[in-house]
Amino acid sequence: MKEALHMVQISSQPNNIALVEALVQKITTGKNLSQDLHGNILVSLTEAVNNAIIHGNCCDKNKNVKIEYTERRNLIKFKVSDEGKGFNPDSIPDPTAPENIYNIGGRGVFLMRQLCDQIVFKDKGRTVEMHFNI
Repeated sequence: MKEALHMVQISSQPNNIALVEALVQKITTGKNLSQDLHGNILVSLTEAVNNAIIHGNCCDKNKNVKIEYTERRNLIKFKVSDEGKGFNPDSIPDPTAPENIYNIGGRGVFLMRQLCDQIVFKDKGRTVEMHFNI
């Protein structure tokens, strides 16, 4: 089965994060995914787009977030890219450490790492690639 690349581009306005739920629904319809897997995809993709809009592009409506996805029989792969300066994902403090438990924020990348079957940060952190085995 040949892999088809699909792409959606949204401007970096926080209200556009709501578009992610419709996109996940479109992609997962008819795939007979468990509720857990559907939730993992929804939370991970929402976090990635949220981070790209807010932290990467600083809510600059003139900058875009690109969401690419490919599907195979047993895999859905997402790539979320922003136009920001990038970041080092390994420098994010562990939100489960006692000194960080009460911090607001800082859990998105941790959640994505827990929920994806594979996650890779590229282009100095401006792109995150997430794989889900289906």
